[in-house]
Amino acid sequence: MHLFWHRWDPRLRDNAGLAAAARAGTVLPVFVYDTDLFGTVGARQRAFFLRHVAALKRRYRERGSDLVVRAGDPETVLAELAAAYDADTVFYNEGYRPARRNRQRAVADALAEIGVDADGRTDRVLVDPDRLEPRYENHNRFHDDWTAVPKRGPYAEPDADTLADVSDPKTVPQPDADIDLPEAGYAGARERFDDFLANGIDTYNDTRDDLSRAVETPTHAVSRMSPYLATGAIGIREVWADASDAYDAATGRERKNVDKYRYELSWREQMYHLLYYTPDLAVSNYKSFPNEIAWRDDDDAFEAWTRGETGYPLVDAGMRQLNEEGYVHNRPRQVVASFLTKHLLIDWRKGARYFTKQLIDHDYASNHGAWQWTASTGTDSVDVRIFDPVSQMAKYDESARFVTAYVPELRDVPAGKVVDWPTLSKRERDSLAPDYPGPIVDRNEGYERAQRVFEEALGKR
Repeated sequence: MHLFWHRWDPRLRDNAGLAAAARAGTVLPVFVYDTDLFGTVGARQRAFFLRHVAALKRRYRERGSDLVVRAGDPETVLAELAAAYDADTVFYNEGYRPARRNRQRAVADALAEIGVDADGRTDRVLVDPDRLEPRYENHNRFHDDWTAVPKRGPYAEPDADTLADVSDPKTVPQPDADIDLPEAGYAGARERFDDFLANGIDTYNDTRDDLSRAVETPTHAVSRMSPYLATGAIGIREVWADASDAYDAATGRERKNVDKYRYELSWREQMYHLLYYTPDLAVSNYKSFPNEIAWRDDDDAFEAWTRGETGYPLVDAGMRQLNEEGYVHNRPRQVVASFLTKHLLIDWRKGARYFTKQLIDHDYASNHGAWQWTASTGTDSVDVRIFDPVSQMAKYDESARFVTAYVPELRDVPAGKVVDWPTLSKRERDSLAPDYPGPIVDRNEGYERAQRVFEEALGKR
């Protein structure tokens, strides 16, 4: 008998640790509600993830087994279950955030004391970070090395006869969420991805930044798979294999579009690589600065940013989408992060914490790695990158379809005026949309201040 400890991987298909356990013999699947670690997850994502776990339990029952559900410290619970079932090994998939790595070490130590082996597998990424160099100066160099490593295909769902014949009456907690959540579980993830493969992947590069299309057909312009990948409802090997099949079947421009989707998955891989080699990625600047960055303490500005009331329409639409849906499209996601860290000069860690609270697709590696990239404290090869929220809207939402979907105060304002809103006079803004705020920081002053502060931090002034 072997135990498989389900962590952030609520699925039977394409589960590396579960497949290894099934190859070794009979498997007893276990989920431990770890109150300490779940306390660090936003309430929205926690509710979404636990719906996945409930679906996982149903799937085990359909296969003639069950998911054993317990609450407590995993090292205590797993040692007790291993002893009770006379298990030889506890298999699990390795985590990357420091708290999860500490937890798996504690589990291994507790099991060793009773003579039970612990076997961790690489599951969260396509390429084990150990197979690559510890540090890369930019994404292109990472991508070159990462691409050269062969990628294995998805693992099959274990045969029913490898699953323990057990029944467990414990239920999975199902907390409420303050937003509507996507369909949970592997089935929801698979349905979402099948739709994208049929209707979106062959135009992905052409449409991924088209914010009008993101409003009209949100799951075709982009895949919207990030909530499922972040919560482990579907395996990365399965996503990569299906995208690669689409690439092989495509020709011409369609092939370039599909390949862009695969390329974007490599960014996710690099974020995990960063976290693996930089455990303090969430709390410390990745890049070294000769001087301190002069972050500003401005609670009023930060609160205006969280509410989507900055007077910059694309920023506000992005933040309101985040607050209403627990998700924000990647283009405004970059713009809102840049606005906070550059135009407002507020520490990226405050923004990252707010995203952790609000996102259903929060991913510890990607969230903090991306915030650092946008804040110019991370791996970006550009010293100071600043997204201008006005020119970004002019380029990606000139019709104001995305903005007005989330900022109703501007729906009667001509699109060109919405784009130029931060540059209009107060009199004109008041006449066009008196209920929508003016800019909380001057566009040019904010840009120039950020440029000056970062150049000073870099020792260039």
